[in-house]
Amino acid sequence: MTGKPGWIGRPVPRVEDDRLLRGHGRYVDDLDLPHALEAAFLRSPEAHARLVSVDASAALAAPGVAAVWTGEDLAELAPLLNREELRIPPGLAETVDPTVRITPAPLLAREKVAYVGQPIAVVFAENRYLAEDALELIDVRYASLPVVVDPDEAREPGAPLVHEDLPDNTAIAVATRVGEPDAAFRDACQVISEEFRAHRYVASPIETRAVAARVDPFHGELTVWSGTQTPHRLRDSIARTLGLGTEAVRVLAVDVGGGFGQKGILYIEELIVPHAARCLGRPVRWREDRAENLTASSHAREQIHRIELAAGPDGRLLGLRDRITVNLGAYNMAGLVVPYNSLCHLIGPYRVPNVEIEVTGVLTNTTFTTPYRGAGRPEAVFAMERAMDRLAAALGIEPEELRARNLVQPGEMPYRTGLVDRSGQPQVYDSGDFPELLRRAVARIDPPAVRARQKAGPAEGKRVGVGFALYIEATGLGPFETARIDVAPSGRVKLAIGTPSQGQGHRTSMAQIAADAIGVSPQVIDVVGGDTSATPFGVGTIASRALVNAGNATHRAGLLVREKVLAAAARRLEAAPADLELTDGVITIRGNAAGPSLTLAELAAGAPMSDDGPGAELSETVHFRPPGFAVSSGAQAAVVEVDEHTGEVAIQKYVVVHDAGVIVNPLIAEGQVTGGIAQGIAGALYEEMIYGPDGQPRTATYMDYLLPTSSEIPDLDLDELHTPSPMNDLGVKGLGEGGAIAPQAVLANALEDALRPYGVVVRRGPLSPSRVRDLLRAG
Repeated sequence: MTGKPGWIGRPVPRVEDDRLLRGHGRYVDDLDLPHALEAAFLRSPEAHARLVSVDASAALAAPGVAAVWTGEDLAELAPLLNREELRIPPGLAETVDPTVRITPAPLLAREKVAYVGQPIAVVFAENRYLAEDALELIDVRYASLPVVVDPDEAREPGAPLVHEDLPDNTAIAVATRVGEPDAAFRDACQVISEEFRAHRYVASPIETRAVAARVDPFHGELTVWSGTQTPHRLRDSIARTLGLGTEAVRVLAVDVGGGFGQKGILYIEELIVPHAARCLGRPVRWREDRAENLTASSHAREQIHRIELAAGPDGRLLGLRDRITVNLGAYNMAGLVVPYNSLCHLIGPYRVPNVEIEVTGVLTNTTFTTPYRGAGRPEAVFAMERAMDRLAAALGIEPEELRARNLVQPGEMPYRTGLVDRSGQPQVYDSGDFPELLRRAVARIDPPAVRARQKAGPAEGKRVGVGFALYIEATGLGPFETARIDVAPSGRVKLAIGTPSQGQGHRTSMAQIAADAIGVSPQVIDVVGGDTSATPFGVGTIASRALVNAGNATHRAGLLVREKVLAAAARRLEAAPADLELTDGVITIRGNAAGPSLTLAELAAGAPMSDDGPGAELSETVHFRPPGFAVSSGAQAAVVEVDEHTGEVAIQKYVVVHDAGVIVNPLIAEGQVTGGIAQGIAGALYEEMIYGPDGQPRTATYMDYLLPTSSEIPDLDLDELHTPSPMNDLGVKGLGEGGAIAPQAVLANALEDALRPYGVVVRRGPLSPSRVRDLLRAG
């Protein structure tokens, strides 16, 4: 609880859950679309090959097939570009002058394929079964080309080119420097140099990607339903690709079964399906199967960090160097987003006066990588927090003590790091208390008790260890977000926002914000998100931005509507607006409870208050533009037990202390943190997308790609701080990604601590039993 009166801060149960738990949700696959055609895509089994020929004649003659398209049929349509993600903010271009090579993706491959899973053709049939049968009749002849999978090998001179029109496989290059790192390393008492690898894995939402489209037979509007996190960007891309005005396209993000960033970018299927609905004159639907999701939807995380830390004799950090290589996959789909997020989050909550970071994004013959919950931050935190533990070991200092000596102090806020943030502005930590985060985590994890158990020796071959990690997260990414509030004649309030929900509880938390601002109960507020006709302008639910941007837009719109309500009521009650108050939907004269009153419904449904008719004045639209990032932060810690014989890692205790400013709904906040931790643990211990040297994915089904169940996720010990952000009126910070940022580092540090007698060094994950046994043998 935040202590603030009103609805903000209350643990209000989520209003959306009842409908979903009763099975009344409506996902793209549930939509009733009479006479709809179903689409199925033929995808490349080759990682790199020329298309010698593509013959679809037999498929077109198959039963129930309405159309078959190949790359030649879509040659007039522009290739796919995630324009907003690829845009470089002017401030960033001026300060770090990054190199960003754009690699547009063809809607269907025409001359060659560059990764396993790339779409070559699409069949439209009366049902999915007939479409899949027809796919087998398409005759494709390939001429195999050399394959490059490893990003280090892709950087070598003479490496196979993923795209022959580029001089090499480097698609991104950016570097920054603060202070005098060369002098810092020259004068340092202790220097550690390490190589850490963040492995590749996949978002794996419960609902895979899906899209449907229909042309209205009366006014010709193209309606698209998609499980997207960014409906306005999708609308704009469809309109641009098909040569339509944005007003002719309506995109609705209906119920979405998880997104986690994978549904935050644009995909070719989201352009082809609407195009087919217009060309074929029938509704068209496509939904992804799990094999497609694992191989053809975006992957994430794969990075190599060659990191160095320089420190004085007391462990104070003097300098940091890191040379980061990011595997972008076959196409640069999201530009600088992930690589630069890693760069500007690398130093975390620490005071590092001298910094030199270089990032190189490399193309390979693998599925493209894009943001996934955390978006470059888990990779950076893994490298930095692992390096901090290695430095602590070299200096003979307890890991938590080394961290405490280097944390930015509360009195230094707002703190300038010397770097430039992703928006192109000087990076500023707006508020926070990093030492208190660490103190609480240490107190809850009790390191002395762990050390006592270590001194007592392993019990039945099981060794115990403790690990820590701290992080910051710049949240509330701009450029803007929209909220529109309308009071209906019934007295109910409609709130339309530009951010769709994929399980974040927007209908509950946004209603709480609006209720406080207006002076009504959340129960009378209907929240609509993800409909481009309800809010013509918006960005989407990505980058821990929804609460900061849509929440503050809602707050400001609510206050303006409240002003209008009181002004209109003043005329009816013959009182000054300043003498009125609006509480629980009832307007009264302040200090005169027994006097005249007016309900919001009576006011909205009463005599016309303007020439536009009843209630027309009681609406407002606000576009909130954040002045900068609201920086969340956190400390996580774990105690693990490692079986020396089996390599199994058991989490005995997991502590999370987070700071997301003002908490609107504690229940939702706890759920967000818990879900993020679960995904972080999954990446640390289980999940990995593995490619062979031939570019073939080896973990392309759930038989091989491991996901934990709820029984593998421990109970969490949660605590929180509240340092309000000065960057917005509500004082809120983003929360959705924070839990997922640190578990990989925490568990790697804890495992290394447990196996310290063996000289084990953890340089990559996941920490599966087989990998742990390999570490033990090597140690």
